[in-house]
Amino acid sequence: MFETGGSTGVPKSRINIDDFRIDYEMFSDTLPDDRFPKGADWLMLGPSGPRRLRLAVEHLAQHRGGICFMVDLDPRWVIKLLKMNKPDMAEKYKQHVIDQGLTLLKAHDNIQCLFTTPKLLEALCDKVSLKRVGIKGVFCGGTEMTPQFHRYAVEELLDGVYFAPTYGNTLMGLAVHKPLRPEDNYAVIYYPPAPRAMIEVVDPDNPDRLVEYGATGRVRLTTLTREFFMPRFLERDEAEREPPYDQYPWDGVRNVRPFSRFQAKVVEGVY
Repeated sequence: MFETGGSTGVPKSRINIDDFRIDYEMFSDTLPDDRFPKGADWLMLGPSGPRRLRLAVEHLAQHRGGICFMVDLDPRWVIKLLKMNKPDMAEKYKQHVIDQGLTLLKAHDNIQCLFTTPKLLEALCDKVSLKRVGIKGVFCGGTEMTPQFHRYAVEELLDGVYFAPTYGNTLMGLAVHKPLRPEDNYAVIYYPPAPRAMIEVVDPDNPDRLVEYGATGRVRLTTLTREFFMPRFLERDEAEREPPYDQYPWDGVRNVRPFSRFQAKVVEGVY
């Protein structure tokens, strides 16, 4: 059993036998081998806890022929610190996590692939050049993935290291990013792993109605695998509805962010 993050209340639990392996093997097929080399080791620097993410990234590394070094960040503790008005302690905790990641990067020459979140990626790049320590590809997910951060990561933080933004959760699995194209102007565009998961963008006041392409709505998820069925689940996210394109001939989402009607009561973007 794995839990969701619990940012909007009591965490939801789901059964997961092989789905996390299948989801990440499918995701592996979308990664360029020259940027995420087969046989290379991985560093996972981010939230794990009771979620499936830790085992999933570890399986991804092993599926591609490497091993995975893991540094955990507890987002529920960060949320508590922020609610207690202790941002200085939250910052010290973040630096503690970063220091552990730096120790691993300096100690192991074969770590060439990194999973992390936007805020941790920025903090890590403040301390070290990822290219200089041998990182070739970064797989990155989190609520702070905005077009501004996407541009900042590609143009300033990573110095040519490949950037693979992702959108996923315990209920859905992993949505892959549309490859960066100039006409998209650094928009972060994701496509779900159909037919295992389907994303719709719906009218928040009438969830039975899809919004038009390019319009903003609330993300609704349906997941159906051999292990798990979750129909028409309204996510805590909003986004623009993105049309299909040649590589992914089904609906996607653009610029996913926390659902605006939750902003007053949900602590988001903690990692």
